[in-house]
Amino acid sequence: MQIPKIIKKDPWLRPFESRITGRQHYAAYMEKELTGGLPLKDFANGHLFFGAHRTGSKLIFREWAPNAEKIYLSGDFSGWQDREEFLFSRSDNGGWELIIDQDQLRHEDLYRLSVHWNGGRGDRIPAYARRVLQDRETYIFNAQLWDPPRPYQWVNQAPDHSGKPVMIYEAHIGMATEEQKTGTFDEFRQQVLPVIAKAGYNTIQLMAIQEHPYYGSFGYHVSNFFAVSSRFGTPYDLKKLIDEAHGMGIAVIMDLVHSHSVKNVNEGLAEFDGTPWQYFHAGPRREHVAWDSLCFNYKKPQVAHFLLSNCKYWLEEYRFDGFRFDGVTSMLYLDHGLGRDFTSYDQYFDGAQDEDAIAYLTMANKLIHQVNPHAISIAEEMSGMPALAAPVKDGGIGFDFRLSMGIPDFWIKIIKERSDEQWNTAEIFNELTKKRSEERTISYAESHDQALVGDKTIAFRLMDKEMYYCMDKNIQSLIIDRGIALHKMIRLITCATAWGGYLNFMGNEFGHPEWIDFPRQGNNWSYFYARRQWSLFENRMLRYHYLGDFDRAMISVITKDPQFYTYDQHLIHSNEGDQVMAFTRGSLLFVFNFSPAVSFSGYGLKTGPGRFRLLINSDSHEYGGFGRIDESMDYITEWDGKVNSLHFLKLYIPNRTCLVLEKQKVRGAYSRQQK
Repeated sequence: MQIPKIIKKDPWLRPFESRITGRQHYAAYMEKELTGGLPLKDFANGHLFFGAHRTGSKLIFREWAPNAEKIYLSGDFSGWQDREEFLFSRSDNGGWELIIDQDQLRHEDLYRLSVHWNGGRGDRIPAYARRVLQDRETYIFNAQLWDPPRPYQWVNQAPDHSGKPVMIYEAHIGMATEEQKTGTFDEFRQQVLPVIAKAGYNTIQLMAIQEHPYYGSFGYHVSNFFAVSSRFGTPYDLKKLIDEAHGMGIAVIMDLVHSHSVKNVNEGLAEFDGTPWQYFHAGPRREHVAWDSLCFNYKKPQVAHFLLSNCKYWLEEYRFDGFRFDGVTSMLYLDHGLGRDFTSYDQYFDGAQDEDAIAYLTMANKLIHQVNPHAISIAEEMSGMPALAAPVKDGGIGFDFRLSMGIPDFWIKIIKERSDEQWNTAEIFNELTKKRSEERTISYAESHDQALVGDKTIAFRLMDKEMYYCMDKNIQSLIIDRGIALHKMIRLITCATAWGGYLNFMGNEFGHPEWIDFPRQGNNWSYFYARRQWSLFENRMLRYHYLGDFDRAMISVITKDPQFYTYDQHLIHSNEGDQVMAFTRGSLLFVFNFSPAVSFSGYGLKTGPGRFRLLINSDSHEYGGFGRIDESMDYITEWDGKVNSLHFLKLYIPNRTCLVLEKQKVRGAYSRQQK
């Protein structure tokens, strides 16, 4: 086998060549054993076979339950009792099937399974159920037949953002409303979607789409993998939301949870056929020690088929444009990566990896791009596993992007532990730009993780309780002035140094003042913190809109050039004493003065000859600044008059200010003048 390309790019991987090629061989072997040589997209059709399907005048129900001895379909049609006319018949390989007349179960009727095994029985939700409802009085979950007489009629084509900057707006449907309640797909489509479009983001990442029994889990304890969470609305509502987003030129990806499953028995997969190991590992590997959940056995063909089919289902049925895979670190390592610092390459190839999970992820990425070549897959992974986001053909696992999870931790560290005078420009640039050459990344200053109770958003860390009293424009506060200035600088430099894409959690762009806390017993089941206060941004008497307006300007400038993230960042200036930094990317020049007190007049930057136009000035009154810069003028470099012909761009750079300038095309006369 040829030496993988990732090793040619990174010689430090050379000692692990056999491990890397072994993974390639094993993933290829698993795929062949699983598919029998079929393309993955033609194999991953479990959702078209299992579950409930109408054929002519009949309804066919199929399940996989190898340990079951009897399975009954129950509902109002059977008085919720086990009746022989609704008894499944057993087929090969642990499969079960029942055929009934279509009139016996209609669209939106509730049903469940009564599964019997040697020594016991239990009510179960079908593994491939497409809709699940919880009774508001009994709290019992049941499947609901979703079989509308007319399928949803799609109107818009999905946008193709291939090769363009990926600007992600991370959102949670339930907490997107300002009212103290659970929001809906329709409310999000009508109220929030236009806000995202106006803000300039071209991709929405939806959290908590798969059905989950506990709202406060943020959607990460999934019970029903093929069901849209009914607390937000119907499958029709979700499709309409995605369709309208596509019409606005916005792609929609979803958080996909294949790293674990909820432990619930009656509404989940935990003991579907009476055994603890049907979908999950047996013994000590079954339970995730940190998450109180269950770990899939990716080596089992039926489990791999179930999860691969799940990928294809969301891509085709709902036309999602890709996935952010949750908990990838947990999947990669037998110990879930817990308690390890990952400071050595040895820790990525020491035999403590779950090679079955790695093979599954490799197949999943291949499948996703077979189904939709324009789809994107993002890995939420914190160990830094090399080549995770490199192509499979090059020796990688095949993700398109990985999240730069160290960046939010870096910002928290310097905000908490260092005075403003200690912010080091060289360190900041290095932390934000270090990457593997073969991998694209999604950078972010904060996501939903940093907004949860127990943590703080950047705005809250910078301004804390002052936000409650001093965001009114008529009230002066040095703390608020500092917080607003640094909030803008942190977000711009994070976005401008990214290597593929940028992510923001909803509301954080305008400095949402409070954390996220879902209704639970500890807060008396309150929705007060499980919402977004959009009115703060809309109120022009408050300062929040300054941050949101700046965010819109930032996104607009970055996305103006579709190739922006393909250009290298060139650091042209970093003075740690002055705390001034400047770098170029394409035709744009980014300048940052992190000094808390010192403004510089006529500050020289070596740029080469040219004329520059100011595009963004964070000190502008428009963005809550002090308006200390004349924005009407163009800036022309000055020759130093020496033989080496250095050209300097001289700028006034106020303290705690960032600037974006664009180099203008040089006309002939101007070019001769510079000579």
